[in-house]
Amino acid sequence: MIFTDHFIKGYTTCPKNLPWNKKMEFFASGYKKAKKAGDMYDLDVFFGWEFTIRGADFLTYGLDIDFLLANPGLDMLEIGKYSRLVRENGGFLAQAHPYRDEHYIEHPFPVEPYYMDAVEVFNSMDKDYSNAQALEFARKNDLPFQAGSDSHGRGHTFYSGIKLRQKAKSIFDIIDAIKGKSVTLIN
Repeated sequence: MIFTDHFIKGYTTCPKNLPWNKKMEFFASGYKKAKKAGDMYDLDVFFGWEFTIRGADFLTYGLDIDFLLANPGLDMLEIGKYSRLVRENGGFLAQAHPYRDEHYIEHPFPVEPYYMDAVEVFNSMDKDYSNAQALEFARKNDLPFQAGSDSHGRGHTFYSGIKLRQKAKSIFDIIDAIKGKSVTLIN
């Protein structure tokens, strides 16, 4: 499982007046709790986050808390600079639910394909037509697919994700499987 809380500029309860290092500690605390629970049930939990720019969300994998601590002000970057920084540091970026049309999303369409490594083509919280548009966009631009549950709490009963051919030993096994288009969508 990749645990992707909304980053501090998105939908979060992180106090805005904290210094950067304290914000990052606060932000990582959700992952640490999930990891501890996962360990109790023999479930691998990997670290990631959902970065928000004007309501559009970008799943970010392959980087750690040290990357966040070393990049104060990361939350203020626009997609071009954010994508470049993430990818130059070995990270992976996928746009989540690119066609979600809600009042809080300024730009309910995918960003330019060269900013991302993959597209979430199935999100269990999106409408069927939004997921279909995301799938069409990914196919048209030859971008790898992924899926996610977008689970925001215990009451969420719809789940989705990806299935790998073999158990992932690290988050990079998951990234490689997505990039290699060797995942099966669970929807």
